[in-house]
Amino acid sequence: MKLDITETDGRLWLAIEAGREAGNITLEYFRREDLKVERKGDDTPVTVADRHAEEHLRRRIAEAFPDDAIHGEEMPDRAGETGFRWVLDPIDGTKSFIHGVPLYGTLVGVEFDAEPILGMVYIPGTDEYVYAARGQGAWYVSDEQPPRPARVSQCESLCEGLFLTSEVATFDEIKRREAYYELQDIAKLSRSWGDCYGYMMVATGRAEVIVDPVVAVWDLAALPPIIEEAGGTFTDWQGRRTIYSGQAVATNGKVHQEVLDVLGGSGE
Repeated sequence: MKLDITETDGRLWLAIEAGREAGNITLEYFRREDLKVERKGDDTPVTVADRHAEEHLRRRIAEAFPDDAIHGEEMPDRAGETGFRWVLDPIDGTKSFIHGVPLYGTLVGVEFDAEPILGMVYIPGTDEYVYAARGQGAWYVSDEQPPRPARVSQCESLCEGLFLTSEVATFDEIKRREAYYELQDIAKLSRSWGDCYGYMMVATGRAEVIVDPVVAVWDLAALPPIIEEAGGTFTDWQGRRTIYSGQAVATNGKVHQEVLDVLGGSGE
């Protein structure tokens, strides 16, 4: 099935509009003392805010593109017939959300024949977002200002850059804590401003690299178009351009091989 580039336009604007609406739904529950936290089968947390936001996204998508497939974190898959699949993460960074940290976000990505073609990241707590579609550039919006191009930094070496990760303990899950320590030692600065906020940091030139050892497809589907259209590089730890290996590396491109060398990837 061949992609008609004009078919992405309506889906991109719906991703932006519905993504912001869903993000604002989460704000209704943010920092509420009566927020109840449940545990899913994998022991990760979920709240009513996650579910309500995803319900809203699914409803908006079904109204506009009833034959598209949908894959979301909190609800069963919906099959489709068009080759397009929406991948949804209503609250990326639920642990941050639960603890009242505003660096969580709403992710909306669209694949065509399993290839990520567009995505948006909205940070409700700071009211900023970044979005991109293949061949149309990456764009950043904050403070209700007009969109401006999102561009990665021009930093040539990690020793002059900022290294991010979503959760240091996840390096232990794959027995690679030494990789975290090595990257931390090389980088000028390291922080755990992670989840989708960290990828936005890379796409807008405020950080040079984010590395995640354990991630799901819904954490990633929106990100490759944004990082790549901003001039950066997105791969897994082996240098493969995929969102399906459970790991992720996003950089400004200039430090990518340096990071892969630490992680053990070839970049080929």
